[in-house]
Amino acid sequence: MLDMAPSKQAAAWLASLAQALERDDVEAAANLFVEDCYWRDLLTFTWNIRTMEGRDAIADMLKATLSVAKPSHWRLSGEATSDERTIEAWFTFETAVARGEGVVRLRDGRCRTLFTAMSELKGFEEQKGPARPLGIRHKADPERETWAEARAREARDLGVHQQPYCLVIGGGQGGIMLGARLRQLGVPALIVEKNARAGDSWRNRYRSLVLHDPVWYDHLPYIPFPENWPVFTPKDKMGDWLEMYARVMELNYWVATKCISAVYDEAEQVWTVVVDRVGQRIALKPKHIVFATGAYGPPRQIDLPGAETFKGELLHSSQYSSGDKFRGKLVAVIGAASSGHDVSVDLWEGGAKVTMIQRSPTTVVRSDTLMEVGFEIFSEKALARGITTDKADMIVASTPFALVPKGQRALYDIIRERDAEFYKQLSDSGFAIDFGEDETGLLMKAYRTGSGYYIDVGACELILSGEIAVKSGVGIKSLTPTGILFEDGSELAVDAIISCTGYQSMNETVAAIVSREVADKVGPCWGLGSGVKGDPGPWQGELRNMWKPTAQDALWFHGGNLALSRFYSKFVALQLKARLEGIATPVYGEPSNSRRR
Repeated sequence: MLDMAPSKQAAAWLASLAQALERDDVEAAANLFVEDCYWRDLLTFTWNIRTMEGRDAIADMLKATLSVAKPSHWRLSGEATSDERTIEAWFTFETAVARGEGVVRLRDGRCRTLFTAMSELKGFEEQKGPARPLGIRHKADPERETWAEARAREARDLGVHQQPYCLVIGGGQGGIMLGARLRQLGVPALIVEKNARAGDSWRNRYRSLVLHDPVWYDHLPYIPFPENWPVFTPKDKMGDWLEMYARVMELNYWVATKCISAVYDEAEQVWTVVVDRVGQRIALKPKHIVFATGAYGPPRQIDLPGAETFKGELLHSSQYSSGDKFRGKLVAVIGAASSGHDVSVDLWEGGAKVTMIQRSPTTVVRSDTLMEVGFEIFSEKALARGITTDKADMIVASTPFALVPKGQRALYDIIRERDAEFYKQLSDSGFAIDFGEDETGLLMKAYRTGSGYYIDVGACELILSGEIAVKSGVGIKSLTPTGILFEDGSELAVDAIISCTGYQSMNETVAAIVSREVADKVGPCWGLGSGVKGDPGPWQGELRNMWKPTAQDALWFHGGNLALSRFYSKFVALQLKARLEGIATPVYGEPSNSRRR
């Protein structure tokens, strides 16, 4: 077999797997994998987002799921490729209720990593391409209802005469993308957003905010950004795009609506959700609720002894909008990650004298460098090679989280060598730099703790020139009436303090709306259980609670940056569609929180 061309080797392995699964020979199937192997599955076998690590874990999963999944029709899609010892092949397959696609990577004839993901549910495919709706019935009809009339009726009735099957709490990018997916699958869904307009979650941020990720990474499903869209999107432009998108995708979207409370009836399997819509209390009865309130929960306020004595202005970054009001004033920014840098720059541009207080080292990467070596598959060059955004998403998803650190260490070895002089200058300026406890850099910090990193889009130049002062390595002892007293006895006089100290977990939003008990039951979101500071074990193998069943029935979390929201919104929607249609969804694997220490 090893003498065959890559595609023939991949086809032979896939055929062996198909035959073993068809005859329910779990041992034979497991033996097709190397010892140090991984199978990451998105719904097709597990109705979960789960990674099996090692042959025994794969065998256990197959024993539990094979009789229901009934996989078949395994076929290669395209030619396999070979890189040193590894052969990579893409394939399609089917289960009893769905169609799927995946990626297999072989080493010496056996599988090192297998990725399987649900593409669509049989009989419930999206109406697109050749199956797109006609849009009109070509017949004279005195009872005709136009598109505009039908949309107005739907918007008028949903939540009043007809209850949504799914209520999406939060109408930012995550809620809007999930709403679009649900709409295309025919799942009655209502999005509630506390702001006055769709897109305000971006518009209301500080004036200079611009996305740090490039456009190729940030597309929304169904409607990609046009080819003349800027590489880095300004916040207000993003807000306008989201507002347009919500309208064009015909989303049922209530603005100026705050979720007050939610209670689940276990017997009836329905939620009672009370919302305040422009001052009117309304009780909704969805079967499922999805918290799509951003990547995180409420603002994290740190304890600052003496805060009550401080005579200046004290804000969290979530309350900050512009540096104009601080012109000519002394301002301290507590925090040296993304928001800390962005707010510091905005303050400086507004004419403030800024001191950044760095409480712990920060992973910094120059934007130009990251675009060249870190976003290689999300770029114009990648498109020219046939790597679309959808394909790039699959490439990223097909790598088990356990294997990501190795690649990231190699990437940051390249970055540190390439920008060695930049890092030396930044360190010499008194700014503390690190690349994570295990030298894996920005991406692993994002997955594990969601904090401690910055993509340099201009702040570092101001730090190096001394325009933004840095106070690093010294803890805050207390606030005083006129400023900050540090543990080394030094003092900093300031007129205002902006705390860029991040946000709590999404389950804290659940505590405020549902209950403390349910919030603790589902547990924190995000993090892999890597054991590093801020990401306690045990190892999860997947991101906690995101996009999959939680410990609370009919309660889901959806969020993340634009790329994560784009990709995983599909799988949240498929899970909800299956439940709407009465398709059996036996979930393999326990919820994230059941494995807490």
